[in-house]
Amino acid sequence: MAIKISTPTTPSRRHYHYVTTRDLSPVRPKRSLTIKLSGLVGRNNTGRITIRHRGGGHKQLYRVIDFKRDKKDVLGHVRTVEYDPNRTCNIALIVYVDGDQRYIIAPEGLQVGHKIISADAAEINPGNCLSLKNIPIGTPIHNIELRPGKGGQMVRSAGSAAIIQSKEGDFATILLPSKELRLVKLTCFATIGQVSNPDHQNISLGKAGRRRHMGWRPAVRGVAMHPNNHPHGGGEGRSGVGLKHPKTPWGKPAMGKKTRTKKKYSTKYIVRDRRIK
Repeated sequence: MAIKISTPTTPSRRHYHYVTTRDLSPVRPKRSLTIKLSGLVGRNNTGRITIRHRGGGHKQLYRVIDFKRDKKDVLGHVRTVEYDPNRTCNIALIVYVDGDQRYIIAPEGLQVGHKIISADAAEINPGNCLSLKNIPIGTPIHNIELRPGKGGQMVRSAGSAAIIQSKEGDFATILLPSKELRLVKLTCFATIGQVSNPDHQNISLGKAGRRRHMGWRPAVRGVAMHPNNHPHGGGEGRSGVGLKHPKTPWGKPAMGKKTRTKKKYSTKYIVRDRRIK
């Protein structure tokens, strides 16, 4: 995987940078592991818009990913490494010796033909899934569980990896990509290696049309609106937020206003918050 800079034949192509797919398997997704996504366009189950500026976009099939890695002590091999339009990293199709097939998040370096396993104790190879108590300190990991058996919830985006800093008692101290230090139970499972496609952060869409293909619609600035439509609107000439208190379109405080009403149960496991520089 590498970043390709396009030839500037048009103004939009001049700034178009994309990741090559020559290392990916040229196959269609496994039909039994895909789900058709309905066009929700930012609406909830009652039809109200809860996420603005969504709509349109290319049709996508959702690939069912095995975040739990609960196929324990069964050897599998990588059949394909594929592109997934629903996430920033690549995915790998694993075929187990008993015939079962599942998609997993592909770590960097995982190739077709490699063998992987999910076990309480396994070799420290990319793609293998182990409990934290059996992973050496300093090993890069991803797809980390917060609760034993619930499945990986942390460190799943392209190029990310966490590091085990120490182990004490029933907990391991993990350094997350956000620089947050968090305690995780040693019985939780994690996958070895860094998530694939680290060049994703260097992608440049090049034109507004590519953003529309991804399902995002234009967002208008509040200061460019009429005062009836937004608290930031109106005024003579160009008037930024300035000395006003920034507000949402519905008049609620924004940009720095804390909206969390109570601490979550998991806050006690945070050793160093990611917001503390």
